[in-house]
Amino acid sequence: MSGGASTAKEESFNEFYHEVKEIEKRDSVLTPKQQIERLLRPGSTYFNLNPFEVLQVEPEATLDEIKKKYRRLSILVHPDKNMDDLERAQQAFEIINRAWKTLESEETRKKCLDIYQEAKERTDHMIEQKRKKQKKDGRQSEGIPEDDADKYKHSVYVMTMKLFADMERKRQHLEVRDMEERKRKREAEIEEEEQVSIEKEWAKNFEESRQNRVDSWKVFQSGSGGKEKKKKKVGMGFKPPKPKPESR
Repeated sequence: MSGGASTAKEESFNEFYHEVKEIEKRDSVLTPKQQIERLLRPGSTYFNLNPFEVLQVEPEATLDEIKKKYRRLSILVHPDKNMDDLERAQQAFEIINRAWKTLESEETRKKCLDIYQEAKERTDHMIEQKRKKQKKDGRQSEGIPEDDADKYKHSVYVMTMKLFADMERKRQHLEVRDMEERKRKREAEIEEEEQVSIEKEWAKNFEESRQNRVDSWKVFQSGSGGKEKKKKKVGMGFKPPKPKPESR
């Protein structure tokens, strides 16, 4: 390796290291260990379906804000920074990258925002039903938990997670159904191919044995006719009388 290349690599590493330290200094909660634990905690498969949750950004965040958060998190959990926990760091890094790719695309980000919007609408409907029930029971003055902004936000969050999970279950169901359909079609194709092969083989064998059957029949007919003629000729021939013994 040339000296120039080595120096460039060292400068790149130093820049990377400096940026990591700045991030850790800016927000002590964002540490590599904490983020790896968060992304791989029990139930993470469920939580990580929501890219907003993975990157810890609000759905209303701009793409630039999302990109900045993605960069910070990806640096923190990068395998090169977590050599003592390399395998888990790689898993966390892939989760963050997947979330970013989902939100980076305008099409898939819109789908995620639609899910979030539906979660808000369902939460608002649930709150409305609660208020109606309270009014019916004469308890409208008591209020409901979702009157508190933080609790309302949490309810929307829970509903959002539920919708992401429902969407994933539907995706898996369709994937399994599609796989089974492809398998069924392939089995039908194989069965048809085998049937065609059997029919071709049968036709080939039939044609090859046809002449043998004709020849065998001719031989059989020829042999039967010869015996009948021979038998007939012998039956019509002259039989001389038996000689009598001499008398003494």
